[in-house]
Amino acid sequence: MKVKTATKSFIYDLTFEGLESWLTEQGEPKFRASQIYDWLYVKRVTSFDAMSNLSKGLRDKLEAAYEFVKLDEITKLESKDGTVKFLFGLYDGNAIETVLMKHNYGNSVCVTTQVGCRIGCTFCASTLGGLKRNLSAGEIVAQVVEAQKHLDQTGERVSSIVIMGSGEPFENMDATMDFLNVMIHGKGLNIGQRHITVSTSGIVPSIYRFADAQTQINLAISIHAPNDDLRSKLMPVNRRFPFVDVIEACHYYIEKTGRRITFEYALIGGVNDRPEHAEEMALVLKEMLCHVNLIPVNHVPERDYVRTPREDIFEFQRILQKHGVNTTIRREQGHDIAAACGQLRAKHMESGTR
Repeated sequence: MKVKTATKSFIYDLTFEGLESWLTEQGEPKFRASQIYDWLYVKRVTSFDAMSNLSKGLRDKLEAAYEFVKLDEITKLESKDGTVKFLFGLYDGNAIETVLMKHNYGNSVCVTTQVGCRIGCTFCASTLGGLKRNLSAGEIVAQVVEAQKHLDQTGERVSSIVIMGSGEPFENMDATMDFLNVMIHGKGLNIGQRHITVSTSGIVPSIYRFADAQTQINLAISIHAPNDDLRSKLMPVNRRFPFVDVIEACHYYIEKTGRRITFEYALIGGVNDRPEHAEEMALVLKEMLCHVNLIPVNHVPERDYVRTPREDIFEFQRILQKHGVNTTIRREQGHDIAAACGQLRAKHMESGTR
């Protein structure tokens, strides 16, 4: 098994500014950063030797300092609706999931930021087995590059990104922010900021930090309950960052950025999907610049939760809308290939691997 050495970082870890700084340290001109980014994210080469317009000396320096992220494709499942789910093996034997989704408005990639997750949401497969480690920025970047290579076969491109895969991106904040920097850079994959969404379970200090960053990147908050008691039962992270503090941080974000927040609400049959829950949620959100995305819960064999009946989903939506809260119901994709977060990795773990 190949193990990344302690003296080498991944080339995908470098932001454009970071690459310019490294080049300056090496006595190389800054304009080489544009050439290197072109090779990495436009031509998508996988070796430094392929960067033919760089001097042999610079290629040798790159080879000595950095290596490419190698994602071994363990499994690739393709759904009837066009969704593709990848299970990738990492250098240390761990495995992560990445999902490519096809919409009428383009191709979206859902990336993972951690191996496993420690947040502990009781309805999610990602948290099974706990948190193994954070991914580096480059390991997150590589997921998008691999998805783009898959699309290269048909002449398509990645048009949007959602950071909604396994893990909590705001507990891996530095790597997440560097990843975003690489994604939006005009010399790289050049994904529009408003076509990227970061989803968090409500890590309050990081919500403030994200607000202060003043990006145009969308923010989504996994909320799943209208009060502290119920949210703590569904999401143990609420004991660290109570519901009221999350909402206060959201108000700060909206005031600071002027941007709308999306609240994700997983409906669980008989648990958080009653009309009284909708009424209570509406009271919290009705004056806020926000949008609620209702998510019928995915069945996870290790959990006992059941899906909310279809008519109850529409009633929940009707109540929120009655109070002026913009609400939609998420369209399910990849249901036939276990495309929900953590499901494929959980099956892989059952086989005795990580």
